[in-house]
Amino acid sequence: MKQNNHHFKGHIVDLKGSRIFKGHVYVKNGIIDSIVADDTITESHYILPGLIDAHIHIESSMLIPSEFARLAVVHGTVATVSDPHEIANVLGIDGIRYMMENGKQVPLKFYFGASSCVPATPFETAGNHIGPEELEELLAMDEVKYLSEMMNFPGVINGDAGEMKKLEIARKFNKPVDGHAPGVTGEAAKKYIEAGITTDHECFTMEEALEKINYGMKVQIREGSAAKNFDALVDLLQDHADKVLFCSDDKHPDDLVEGHINQMVVRAIQKGYDPVKVLKSAILNPVEHYNLEVGLLQQGDAADLILIDALHTFNVLETYIDGIQVAVEGKTLIETVTVEQPNFFVADPISVNDLKVEPEGDTIKVIQALDGELITNLKTEKALIHDGNVVSDTENDILKMVVYNRYKKAAPAKAFISNFNLKEGAIASSVAHDSHNIVAVGVSDEAIAQAINRVVAEKGGVAVVTEDLTEILPLPVAGLMSANDGYHVAESYHKLDAVAHEMGSELRAPFMTLSFMALLVIPQIKLSDMGLFDGSSFSFTSLFS
Repeated sequence: MKQNNHHFKGHIVDLKGSRIFKGHVYVKNGIIDSIVADDTITESHYILPGLIDAHIHIESSMLIPSEFARLAVVHGTVATVSDPHEIANVLGIDGIRYMMENGKQVPLKFYFGASSCVPATPFETAGNHIGPEELEELLAMDEVKYLSEMMNFPGVINGDAGEMKKLEIARKFNKPVDGHAPGVTGEAAKKYIEAGITTDHECFTMEEALEKINYGMKVQIREGSAAKNFDALVDLLQDHADKVLFCSDDKHPDDLVEGHINQMVVRAIQKGYDPVKVLKSAILNPVEHYNLEVGLLQQGDAADLILIDALHTFNVLETYIDGIQVAVEGKTLIETVTVEQPNFFVADPISVNDLKVEPEGDTIKVIQALDGELITNLKTEKALIHDGNVVSDTENDILKMVVYNRYKKAAPAKAFISNFNLKEGAIASSVAHDSHNIVAVGVSDEAIAQAINRVVAEKGGVAVVTEDLTEILPLPVAGLMSANDGYHVAESYHKLDAVAHEMGSELRAPFMTLSFMALLVIPQIKLSDMGLFDGSSFSFTSLFS
């Protein structure tokens, strides 16, 4: 990476002053030394502050922070607001410390939150717990910028003492609180926001987003690998750009190779929105909301900046963090670092007999997965029964799904799911929000057991099983991430994703969708390691109807 004294010439994007002008930017020792207007310069490119992902779980990229950085800087990302609750659910506060320390090994500015819901609910088995004492320790740190998403929105709305205590700790340290309240509107939304919740990335519609903005909340427009609400919410930029932040939430490695927040920016600009408004949402708003130490291209600021060819195409030519060139012309200049690989994985291999579902009736409740959504629908279907076992019905796309506890010895939980459309084999993963037990779906008990056992053998990973092959991307860091070269991880994941599609899945991101089928805090019906769960009543429900 190159030295941090520079002289740039071009069109300067001043987000603080809401203007674009020709001029010079002088950088000395990684700091903006001066900015000088000059109408005579002929350079056509644009100089602007670097982009920020305002809400992401780094773990979902399957990359440790230092590798995530190598891929993200190519797209002009200089900082992230990261909720480490995936690794926190596995390793607790030690996992959060691991993410923070690894992030410090590279120039990208990682800002982590204090994970508020570990475990997310009492209806699943996680590997660890974060309580008030740990939250106090985390929020006391200057580098911890906020209390991460308050997923127990019913608890907040109803004034649950435990949830109120978390909010009280955040207020004590004057740190903002992130929200998570999908579909919550009306008086419930008002109560949630009045409790001190400042953002939400889970809005489904413009009506929901506008209502939450009117109650005083900021809305994060999300475009991840599975959940996408850009098209539904982008028109907020018309009148409410000051209340909008851009985020990805969850980004798989092959998608990160293709792009990041830059993709949202160019789409918004190409829709005709004022580039300055768009860039304020992508840069200025998160810096001010979370009090980030990220430069905004002002004299005295850190030289966290990017060069692009033009606003309407937004091709990132170079990326600088603290004046250090970290990417140029699509190539990362950050080196891979060697790290430890902590984990918590004690599951034993599973047998086919463990997956048997004894019939208790003719009809079963079926989880209906929805492409591009974290929510599910509940269907009732006729059970297919063979030899006293309810089995996958590939003809009607009703496949057996399993969640298997990886933290202690326990019987697997079993249910049925539609819209995966697998015609052969099975897929399995130890990435299963939020507790990250093993989740699998397949056309036969034999294939499901084989896929799960491949994950068990590697103590974490993403696996596919077909008639002809068994493949896995090992994830030895907490069963969530690889410490290998990010581009190689992306290629390996892309191949597995392609196999899942060849097996029949029509989902855009089958593994990402699968990873959310155990996320109980998103309705309507999900499966935890303890059983089938109704997100509407927030209680367990029977498989047979």
